[in-house]
Amino acid sequence: MALRRMVLEIGMGTDIRGGDPTKAAIRALRDALWHNALTVAGALGKPADAMHVDVTIGVPMPERVDKQAVLAELPHGGGTITVVEGGLSLPNESGTDVTLIANAAAVVRLDVP
Repeated sequence: MALRRMVLEIGMGTDIRGGDPTKAAIRALRDALWHNALTVAGALGKPADAMHVDVTIGVPMPERVDKQAVLAELPHGGGTITVVEGGLSLPNESGTDVTLIANAAAVVRLDVP
């Protein structure tokens, strides 16, 4: 059998104050995941933990993202993460702080024929 793409979920997250790319990335992944209740695994006779999720995050300062903290947000199964330069960085008026916006794509895969 092979891992086959079942669902693509997309989300957006921010860190309004503090410029923390991990916080923005976690919020983006939550946004992607928490608008759905996936029942596809059960419909195919698979446990929810059989899901594999490929997460891609686009955020400023991708090298500062704690990848394991982001993956810890997955409610079922396991996953992989790729973090790339993306999103937006918006400085405040005085230039002393920044708002970060991250985008997330979560591709849910199941091992099916």
